[in-house]
Amino acid sequence: MHKKEIYTAGKELREAEKVLILIHGRGGSAKEFLSLADRLNTPDFAILAPQATDFTWYPDSFLAPVAQNEPAYSSALRVLKELLEDIKETGIASENIYVAGFSQGACLTLEFVTRNAQRFGGIAAFTGGLIGDKINTENYSGDFNGTPIFIATGDPDPHVPVERVEASAEILREMNANVEVKVYKNRPHSISEDELKLANQFVFN
Repeated sequence: MHKKEIYTAGKELREAEKVLILIHGRGGSAKEFLSLADRLNTPDFAILAPQATDFTWYPDSFLAPVAQNEPAYSSALRVLKELLEDIKETGIASENIYVAGFSQGACLTLEFVTRNAQRFGGIAAFTGGLIGDKINTENYSGDFNGTPIFIATGDPDPHVPVERVEASAEILREMNANVEVKVYKNRPHSISEDELKLANQFVFN
């Protein structure tokens, strides 16, 4: 089970008008992942990065049956839900809250915001898709109300099939998100300079 351990950078939460939640990937560190904000157009944001227990949000592939990733999976979603509520309690509206993640963190980003769809400031998923051996649309509710969502991935990618990215994007569009997908041929499992540039243009403009 995950503890609510949050690393911060940028402005103090109570002084900021906008917030970026950064969700690290498998084996990653929230403290190190904070540096991604230095590459994004977020100079006046409060930056919050939750840390997964043992550096992993859930044990198996995001394409495994959900039961195989429990209880860590539900615990991760719960941490994000509590964090979102904490931010809102400071008076920051959802349209000023942004979420970005890489790999396992990108999958968790998309799953979390789609389960809690509302008008966010913007979402960036660097190599990710909705979670589960099958996409269960019964888990998703709300209306993104035009939220810009940028998803980038490699083709092929060792962890995230392009087919799942495209299927996820279609569901997000059906929930009124403004979705931009970028597929890079033979790109390594990493975040490229071009992805950061496009995320800044589409999400953090």
